[in-house]
Amino acid sequence: MNILFAAYENSWGGFFDIIRSELPHHCFEATGKFQIDSLKGIDVLIPTMSPVTEKILDSADRLKLIQQCGSGLEAVDIEAAEKRNIRVCNVPTDISGNADSVAELGIYMMIGLSRNVPVMANNMANRKMGEPQGISLQGKTAGIIGLGGIGKALIRRLKTFDMRIIGIKRNNTERAKKELDLEWVGAPEEIGRLLKESDYVILTLPLTGESRNIIDSDAISYMKEGAFIINLSRGGVINKEALENSLATGKIAGAGLDVFWEEPPDPDDGIFKYNVMSTPHIGGSTDVSMNGIVKVVSQNIRRLEKNQMPLYSK
Repeated sequence: MNILFAAYENSWGGFFDIIRSELPHHCFEATGKFQIDSLKGIDVLIPTMSPVTEKILDSADRLKLIQQCGSGLEAVDIEAAEKRNIRVCNVPTDISGNADSVAELGIYMMIGLSRNVPVMANNMANRKMGEPQGISLQGKTAGIIGLGGIGKALIRRLKTFDMRIIGIKRNNTERAKKELDLEWVGAPEEIGRLLKESDYVILTLPLTGESRNIIDSDAISYMKEGAFIINLSRGGVINKEALENSLATGKIAGAGLDVFWEEPPDPDDGIFKYNVMSTPHIGGSTDVSMNGIVKVVSQNIRRLEKNQMPLYSK
């Protein structure tokens, strides 16, 4: 089968070479950019961050499967794919090691912001010892918006820091509170309470019509002075202008961003002049998660070969 990887060959921690070696009897091609020009002659598409629109799908003459190498499908027109009998599948974060890897990056950002890594580096360069004084995670409140695979992985880890943890979940809040042993879990309409009480607001929810701009200027007005915000979700869940204004005024002490409004972001974007820890959308890119993702993607391609239903279909 012909399999198109809609990215650079070296993207996603070498995923392209790994999956190609796992399935050597198939023909793999990389677009060399986060864009798809045509799907003519392609059997399987691995979209990565590339938009899959109805117009692009019109060029497909034999496409059977859109298989994401991760969980995010917000750039795929699933309805248009269904109309063309094209299966759309992802790799759930909680079965691949992806959620654990993203959670680790979130904690790295929490600690990095709390200990003021840029000032530490500057002090080392200037032979200035004993500063800056950091902020401990112990005793602070972490508010997690989105209690799926990544949110749960964060909770398991943050408990070891003796933090108070609260959360927002779309449904079954009481059940989540009990199962995850949290002090409080609220519905989306109760987000104001979480924002008021949290020293760290961590976004781990999927990007949907409902969650887009869930953190806007109104939401930020509820946040504690000097709180931190960390986005492990998608750029669109935060209103960029509102975040930039809150960093400029000092309402928010700092932000950790692994995802952006446009990817890759402009390195000269004004938001980076503030206290922002940024990483190039690599939360799920570790040895552990890569092995888990390759396993699921290759399994689904093999299932397609055998005319079997692929797993984790949307």
